[in-house]
Amino acid sequence: MTAPTAPLQGAAPGSPSIWTAAHNADRRRPRSRQTELGASDTVCSRRAAYIVTGAARTDTHEGKAAILGTYIHAGLLEDARKEFGWQVERTVVGDNVRGHVDAVQLDEATAARLPKALRPSVPAAVCTVEDVKTKSVWKWDHVLRYGATKAELRQVYLYAAILRKHGFADVRGQKALARLGPIDVQRIRFRFVCRDDGAEHVQEFDFDELEASAALFWVDRVLEVEDPEELPRDHDGPGLAAVCDYCPWLTACWGQTGPGIPVQTLLVKDDDDRAQALADYVRGHEQESAGKKVKAFARAKLDQTKADTYGANTLSWSGGNPVKRPDVQAMVDLYDDAGVTVPMVPNLDVMVAFLKQEGIAVPMKDTGAKTARSINVRPART
Repeated sequence: MTAPTAPLQGAAPGSPSIWTAAHNADRRRPRSRQTELGASDTVCSRRAAYIVTGAARTDTHEGKAAILGTYIHAGLLEDARKEFGWQVERTVVGDNVRGHVDAVQLDEATAARLPKALRPSVPAAVCTVEDVKTKSVWKWDHVLRYGATKAELRQVYLYAAILRKHGFADVRGQKALARLGPIDVQRIRFRFVCRDDGAEHVQEFDFDELEASAALFWVDRVLEVEDPEELPRDHDGPGLAAVCDYCPWLTACWGQTGPGIPVQTLLVKDDDDRAQALADYVRGHEQESAGKKVKAFARAKLDQTKADTYGANTLSWSGGNPVKRPDVQAMVDLYDDAGVTVPMVPNLDVMVAFLKQEGIAVPMKDTGAKTARSINVRPART
């Protein structure tokens, strides 16, 4: 009988990484090759302008988390389509922007106008546009507290506005939907799913005409420019905003600096820029200091409050456990009982203290590491 083969450690020689297939498939997706503005591209006005002006991409990124999110997203929507009869991944085309709506749930009157095979198993109370977002556990608390971001809201309002004016796009696979004409969208829903543990959070509200108009105006402003540099950056740049870290136009937008030097340094051209940056730093410090005082006072008031839900927040406590350290004398006794020599390790602190006490210079060696640079800002002398 042949002995079982030992499990391989890592990929076999000549075996490509599975991520090679995933990255190549991602680059072939229409979203990665488009030169037409999509609703999901409205996360940053300058980035949107790079798309509509056909600017060459300057950066490629792995984006493994985003690819995993795409797979999870697609699987959940397909199962929802089969189980509930939702209209998922449907194309919409507006006057200046297009996109693919995650899910549209039709009300009974609208659904009745469709062939029976396309009707939902349970119609919605009102026509609803839903967007599914996958988030990491690190973003989950922010999602629970604040819900969708401005960019996420803008994206879904664009979908809803297009449906209300044009309906579904007349493209292959959704001809029957296109014949419905404009859809009277009355509700917006976000469904957040945590990629780490599958937790689900729903945010839902009525359609707002003003929000939709603001989203359409945002798109119009992008389309008016001839040079992307005319539009502001909507985020703080690489290292400070994830949307910049993975942007295909990162270098075109921010430029390049030497190793270890933040690209934000390129924004400082003269002493006026330096003065403004220092003023911003001081203002941020004041806000941070004020916030710490508020938190400290609230923490003191809550010290004897039991864990529970109070209003919009849930209180829980961590820590407060006994601190344990190795019992040196007990270990020495165990070594003696076992007849083992007690290890004698030089005590660095005691040795340094003794040399200083005797007036002898402590010998030092260069470790090759450097201390962190700290910024110090104080009022200028007048």
